[in-house]
Amino acid sequence: MNAAAKHQPDLLERPASLLVPTWMKTGLALLHDELTSNSYDVRLKLTKELLIIQKQDVVCVSGGDSHLNHRTVVLRRQVTGGLGLSIKGGAEHKVPVVISKIFKDQVADQTGMLFIGDAVLQVNGINVEKCTHEEVVHLLRTAGDEVTITVRYLREAPAFLKLPLGSPGPSSDQSSRASSPLFDSGLHLNGNSNNTAPSSPSSPSANEPKYEKRWLDAVSLPLFMARISRRKAGTDKLRSNSFEVIALDGVCTHVLQFCTATESTDWLQAISTNINDLTQESIKMANKYCSPDDQIVHMGWVCEHLQGGDVELVHSCRFLALRGSSLLVFRSPPILASDWVQAEASFHLCEVLFKVHKLWIAEDCWIQSRFYLGLQQDGELRDSEPFCFSVLVGHGQSFCYSVELGSELVLWEKAFQRAVFMEVQRVRSKSYMCSSQGKILCFTLDFESGFSCSDSISKKTIWKYKFSQLKGSSDDGKTRVKLLFQNSENKQIEMKVRMCLHENIGMKCRQSAFVLYFRVYNISFNVLMSDLSCI
Repeated sequence: MNAAAKHQPDLLERPASLLVPTWMKTGLALLHDELTSNSYDVRLKLTKELLIIQKQDVVCVSGGDSHLNHRTVVLRRQVTGGLGLSIKGGAEHKVPVVISKIFKDQVADQTGMLFIGDAVLQVNGINVEKCTHEEVVHLLRTAGDEVTITVRYLREAPAFLKLPLGSPGPSSDQSSRASSPLFDSGLHLNGNSNNTAPSSPSSPSANEPKYEKRWLDAVSLPLFMARISRRKAGTDKLRSNSFEVIALDGVCTHVLQFCTATESTDWLQAISTNINDLTQESIKMANKYCSPDDQIVHMGWVCEHLQGGDVELVHSCRFLALRGSSLLVFRSPPILASDWVQAEASFHLCEVLFKVHKLWIAEDCWIQSRFYLGLQQDGELRDSEPFCFSVLVGHGQSFCYSVELGSELVLWEKAFQRAVFMEVQRVRSKSYMCSSQGKILCFTLDFESGFSCSDSISKKTIWKYKFSQLKGSSDDGKTRVKLLFQNSENKQIEMKVRMCLHENIGMKCRQSAFVLYFRVYNISFNVLMSDLSCI
């Protein structure tokens, strides 16, 4: 997907390569109901705020009762052409007998009242809803010159009973058709043997009702705070070329299936774009009423990966929000002001380390980000490897999350950088009591001046370094830390600090936030942002 424009993004704005217009999209898909295992044709309409699922139905447009869901049609058999239709299905397969093809300009077509997907209910007054395929074929073939059939359009007929839209006609292989009732039984060339002359083809009169097959809205799913999932519930398995959309109130589309991976990705990206745009509008509105220190930076759905048993991975949906100085974790999105106090977990950004696990660069991502993030070029992302990131918090506790698209992963990575940077700007300086070589010291990180260490009693400064002089660091994940600085005079690397903090606060997180981010943002952030571009 090409960006609308390519320009150097401002630090506080969404990257230009991710600025895409709201999608307005219409197309066909298969809707799979996992409860019934049925798949049937639907049409999708995507607007800024809604995903509309349309199902086909036959409606009476004039001359009849539009509320009736069945039609009775009289067919006058022709010697050449028979009834002009084919059928599939039967009770032995626990599916209804359905008209699978109507032949152009023959009897069934000329009535204007029969459609592919019509379930046959009666033949000459005989109920056939529980009849086998061969029984219905026999009734139709022996019904005489005039055949009266009652039908009802089956909106949710399994896809194999109807021709998928846009697909070629049925196979001409007669042996394969005859081998299974799920293939067409053609009645278009089977005239009654008692007929001696062709009957005139039937055609609708001016007084007869007229019917049309139309797409009708079946589900209108609001995209505000909706989420998308490609995984089978409770598993680590991704569905092939398919996904489902779940609204804020729990209404679900069921599984939307597409013919190709490209088509599936296009729809996934379009829907995700509109969901994110609505979220950004909500953020802007909420931030109007928030103080500068309590602004929402980013929020959205993620999939949390939890270890279940020895091998299995259990997935749970969580809603993350970066707001003010905190990372907040919710079970459902905070809509009202009172919802923000309902977070199931809250972590201070100064104690949070964000890490991308893997990022395969696709057409919706930045190819250069692979190099800036230090990611190995180890091949294409496989289905079992989602777009993952982890959040390491105080005391070494780690949480692993994934999103559906690479562009979402990039957004979260940039949002964490921005949120931590803003928090560092607010805090400006942070001091820790520590001990080194038997002395009680005060270790300080200052946004302007860098690192310093002073005597806790006399307050005398023992040493001081700029952020640019930090060349390496290590820690034990708890309280002990070692820092390596470059001497400004002789350019030698010196271990100047080996100390034990008096707070067991998860030093790895604290160090990452207040050392790594000081360096990244003060030295290279503007260069990084200006060098990135969308391909």
